[in-house]
Formats: sequence, C-alpha cells, structure tokens
Amino acid sequence: MEFRVDRAEFADAVGRAARALPGRTPVPVLGGLLLEADAGRLAVTGFDFEAAVRMEADAAVTAPGRVLVLGRRLLDVCRVLPDGPVGCVLEASRFTVEADGTRFGLSTLPLAEYPSPPGPPAPYGTVDAAAFATAVAQVAVAAGRDGTLPLLTGVQLRLDGGEMTLSASDRYRYAVRRLEWKPEAAAGDGVVEMLLPARRLLDVARSLGRGGDVRIGWEPGGGGGLVGFEGGRTRTALRLLDGRLPAYTSLFDMAGAAVAEVEREDLAEAVRRVAVVAEANSPVRLDFSAGGSVRLRAGYGDDVAAQRLPATLSGADEMPVAFNPAYLLDALASFESPRVRLELLGAGQRALLHAVPGDGEADAGAEAGEHRHLLMSVKELV
Repeated sequence: MEFRVDRAEFADAVGRAARALPGRTPVPVLGGLLLEADAGRLAVTGFDFEAAVRMEADAAVTAPGRVLVLGRRLLDVCRVLPDGPVGCVLEASRFTVEADGTRFGLSTLPLAEYPSPPGPPAPYGTVDAAAFATAVAQVAVAAGRDGTLPLLTGVQLRLDGGEMTLSASDRYRYAVRRLEWKPEAAAGDGVVEMLLPARRLLDVARSLGRGGDVRIGWEPGGGGGLVGFEGGRTRTALRLLDGRLPAYTSLFDMAGAAVAEVEREDLAEAVRRVAVVAEANSPVRLDFSAGGSVRLRAGYGDDVAAQRLPATLSGADEMPVAFNPAYLLDALASFESPRVRLELLGAGQRALLHAVPGDGEADAGAEAGEHRHLLMSVKELV
C-alpha cells in the first residue's frame, strides 16, 4: 500500500473519522482507523458499533491496499505534519507517514480482527444540510445527558410525507422543530419514527452542514436498526436507540396562558448578569407586568441582583415565574429571531417559547411556527 495525499485533506479525513472512535473499549482494534487506498481515492473509517464514519479524499495511489492504524496516534501525527503533500506507505507491519522531510513510523493493528463497518442503508430521502444542522442544534440542547436513561439522551426523528420533525426532552424541557424534506419514492406514505443518540446526531449534522443536501438512509430493526447520513464525501451510520419519547401534543397545549414578548438577546444577557449571585441550581425569577416590563431577580439574603427590561404582557396583569438559568439560556440561544414570545401558565407550570417575526426576518415567521421550546418553571419563587 502506497499513496500521496494533500496534508489538509488527509488531516480533515482523519479528524472527522476519529470522532467515531470510542473513548475506552475492551476491543483494542476499535481504537483503530481503517485506511483504504484505491483508484485515486483514500477512504478513512472509524467505527465503534454505535456509529461508523467514513471520509474520502483524493489521493495518488501507487499501490492499493488497506491498513488499520491506531486512530488517536494518527490524529496526533496529522496535527503536526507540515503543509504540502504527504506520502504514506505500508511496509510489513509499519505504516510510514512522511511530509517535507518529517517522517513518522506507526505500528499497525491486526486487520483480520477488525469488525466490518455497516454499509450505507437504503436511500430514504434528502434534506437541506444547513437547515438540518440548525434544526438538530435547536432540539439537541434539550436532550438528557444521564446515561442511565438512554431513552432521554436521544433526538426523535419523525418522517411524515414531506415533513421532518425533530424532538428531544430530558423531562424538564422539550424542544421540537419541523422542517421540509424530500422523501424517496421507496419511502411510501407511512410515518417513520426513529430515536438517535443526540450527541452523535449533533456531530453528524455539524459535519454535513456546509451546504448542499444530506441524503438519509434507513434500515429498520428496532434498537439494531441503522440510519445513514451522507453528504459530499462524508458518510455516517448511527445505531438506533430503543423506545420513543412521550407525546408532546398535550404538553404544548397552552390554553389560557398569558403571553409575554421580550428582546431575546437582552433577556439572555440579563439572565447571565443576575445569575452571577445565584447558588448552583438556584432559579432566576422573572416578574412580567402589563405595565410594559419584566424584572429579573436572583440570589438570597444580602447576595441578590435585579434588572428590569422592556417587555409586553397580555392575558394577565402580572405573571411571576422562575427558571433554572442554564435551561433558560439554552432555550433562548436555540432561537435566531430578535424577539421571543413566552406563553406562561404560572409558577411551577409549563412555559412555551416561540420566535417572534420581525422586520427583515425572512425566516422568522416560519421559525415561529416550526421551532418551540417548552420549559418547566420552578414552583418555589426566589
């Protein structure tokens, strides 16, 4: 095996494929990256049974072949390689990487022990890469991070005709985003729901969000099923999680709620400012009034902070609520519009955030109806 490749392309392929490597594994070969060179192309694959990432780059291949190299060691080498062409050759059990007089010799792993990464699932449809990346980022923030409850660490992907719905919840918040997608004829008319690990999906969406379309493939099979994402020269397959998230329709029914509107960035900055005096997990209180303002307060005793902002309130003369400041900041950051609308039921009850359309915001009206973020307010007010 022997090939030459541009350093930037080589480093990018190795870096992206290495994101699929497990942190720790009882199977040593899963710490390796599979390099395959053939016919003007280099493919780099990382695989850990839960995800497989395959990256391709142009290469001048003198001798085709395959090799399994310690992934993190190769990643470290790529980071320090000088710019320019990189020559790689496999000699017996040593893989050599050379660029501009700098030479590295790397030991290899037994290729025969490496499990075969899954192939691409059957094509199911396409979605705009940038819109998909934005949507995943907006909902993934609400996914749980407690590995003891795998169901809540996922993002649910629902495909129904030409509409894709992404949702995530950790029991204290629930984010939902809808967007258009283009199903293949083979997708049929049925509704498909699949639960994917949020951290993995977020990484996939970011890597594919540079432009163009993302091609989605699906292979049914419960927790053993696969969903594939392909864009440009990147191909990723993710293993599905078992289960499905609880329905959110009744949770998002905010009949009788008071409605407040406020500048999003101003509110976020005020939350960060007053939360400085709050203890860990202490709430920030927001007192909305029909007089046209909201007063933020945090802290206890002598360690307190407060700030007042312009805001509108309808449906009530006043509305006091309190939130975990980190959750509120996550929710606010998931929107792009200058203003947000909060539907409020009161302390200890649900609050639903929407985007508010504004002048010059071409997509704000669509976002207002398509992206929603539900928060539970704190019962005990500060």
